[in-house]
Amino acid sequence: MVAGRVGGRMARRKVKKKKPRRRPPPRKAARKTARKANDARAIQAVLAGIAHDIRTPLTGIVALAELLASSNLGVREREWANALKSGADHLTALANLIVDAAKADSKGLVLRNDRFSPRALAENISTILTARASNKNVSTEIQIADDLPLVVAADVVRLRAALENLADNAVKFTHEGNIVFTATAEPVQKGIRLSYSIADSGIGISPGELKHLFRPFAQASTAIARRYGGAGLGLSLVKRIAKAMGGDLTVASNHGSGSTFELTIMAEHVVAVPATDRVDLPPILIRPLSILCAEDNPYGRIVMNTILRELGHHVDFVETGDAAVTATMRGNYDAILMDVTLGGLNGIEATRRIRALPGNLARTPVIGISGRSEPGEEQAARAAGMNGYLLKPVSPRKLVETLASIAS
Repeated sequence: MVAGRVGGRMARRKVKKKKPRRRPPPRKAARKTARKANDARAIQAVLAGIAHDIRTPLTGIVALAELLASSNLGVREREWANALKSGADHLTALANLIVDAAKADSKGLVLRNDRFSPRALAENISTILTARASNKNVSTEIQIADDLPLVVAADVVRLRAALENLADNAVKFTHEGNIVFTATAEPVQKGIRLSYSIADSGIGISPGELKHLFRPFAQASTAIARRYGGAGLGLSLVKRIAKAMGGDLTVASNHGSGSTFELTIMAEHVVAVPATDRVDLPPILIRPLSILCAEDNPYGRIVMNTILRELGHHVDFVETGDAAVTATMRGNYDAILMDVTLGGLNGIEATRRIRALPGNLARTPVIGISGRSEPGEEQAARAAGMNGYLLKPVSPRKLVETLASIAS
């Protein structure tokens, strides 16, 4: 009972006790848990399929860009080819994140921990920014600090996605003037703080608009949403990425006079020598090979044919595992490139059947090619008798090295 004063008198009112929530019966709870698990598996399967479909054309773009970059190009054109390959590599990694997102806890992001060169990342972003800004006759100024660490470890896929989003916004909302991109680093107690600033002379943001700028599905104003489009998710996701990586995203802006976005993240310092961005095929000279390639994707066949013929080899194509076994029985192949995930008789089983053929046919080298990177996939391929295992997108560099290893 709770006492209260009503009209100068003490009155008493009853307080209803909350009824305890009934727990569902064990069987009902188990069925509900099972349904959730089934739904999660279904979502993962759908997203994995989408990621596979996205990776298929990207595989070809990466490989052809690498071939292009290794050809006799001028300095300027080589930079374009490297930027093209870098962008395709990034899109491939983002496709992989689609599957990661399905498996992630809904409460937070599951971060990767990749080694990368902060300077190479900054230069890639500046190349993209400059190319996009030049299409609008907007000038750019690039300021990359000389003391950036050689190598750090962090989620470079999400970091690059965040920076590309900020660069896109700067170009989108700037119609004249310039955009300044700055990249700096500072050693701190927990590692390395990487800071990126993108300042533009665009339309700017008013104080009222700034209040809800980082809310999901929110634009600065309805007028901006109508004129420039977009779902309003970009900056919300960028801020979430920055927070998850131990940093933040801040903005300083005045309506009509531009905006400055500053993104910071924490990275782990790594003592190592970074890989060069220059793409050159290794100087490995091998005789022309007769190669059988089992690939069921038409686009994949075009790409593989381009790469192998450019390297001086003769190639025949089949679309199924059964056809690969039959073609091998006819002999005269120095090597077989076997897609692991063929429909019907998959590449693993096809390899087992090839290893059961009589005489020298059973010893024909087989190189597995797969878009799967789950633990145990390569071990299963090796156990079936594959001599090598390459992940998509197949790098011409890796292909040359693998073919050289079996042709020696």
